[in-house]
Amino acid sequence: MTSVAIPTDLQDAARSARRVEVFTGAGMSADSGLDTFRDATTGLWSNVDAQAMATLDSWRRDPDPMWAWYLWRAARARDAAPNPGHLAIARWQDALTGGSDSDGHLHVTTQNIDDLHERGGATDVSHLHGSLLAFRCSECGRSAPEPDLLTEAVERLTPQACAECGGPVRPGVVWFGEALPEKDFADAEASMLSCDLVVIVGTSGVVFPAAGLPELAVRRGVPVVEISPAATDLTQLSTWSLRTTAASGLPELVDAALA
Repeated sequence: MTSVAIPTDLQDAARSARRVEVFTGAGMSADSGLDTFRDATTGLWSNVDAQAMATLDSWRRDPDPMWAWYLWRAARARDAAPNPGHLAIARWQDALTGGSDSDGHLHVTTQNIDDLHERGGATDVSHLHGSLLAFRCSECGRSAPEPDLLTEAVERLTPQACAECGGPVRPGVVWFGEALPEKDFADAEASMLSCDLVVIVGTSGVVFPAAGLPELAVRRGVPVVEISPAATDLTQLSTWSLRTTAASGLPELVDAALA
């Protein structure tokens, strides 16, 4: 992990912040060993177009390869462990909400489709792109029980049938062209419009409409800190950019905030 110094003015901003919005992307989960969306096409899936595995048209045309791929990815997500960055977010959230200041709050908006934030101890998490570990019927929309996940990759697997209507059960993720979950997006917007500090972690800022959310805070003059090993499309919005990983930078930032 790459250690970075937390600038004095950032330390001051983090200590004084009472309503914090943490906006996370693939780099957050990468530090727990999970591949990014496009990097998940390895081994058996090395010749697969990741984007083609994330459209409703592809599902309707041939769901079997997609079902196998998502069950394999879900198993990997289930086996992954929260990293120190996840734990740091939960620690900061506990400090803000458990103290004498009843106005303290930390909200997490994530583009990730795993449950590492929750397993790391965070609450009040908005999942903009759904969840690998939630399943529903692709026809009637009813929730479905979790199927047996795939610890070994296979090329094809027929989706289980919905117990209500017999339609094929699909992963509870948001595919390209689908609307984001209404409540999750509304909660993320509300947090960006009420926070006094934004922490952006491990996101390239290229997937919209999610990538446009931090600008809501920037327009209000809210300071933004970015934690990312490399510059991104959101760097220009950031007051501070820490060139490090989530697993390294977040614990250091939270230590400074709670000092």
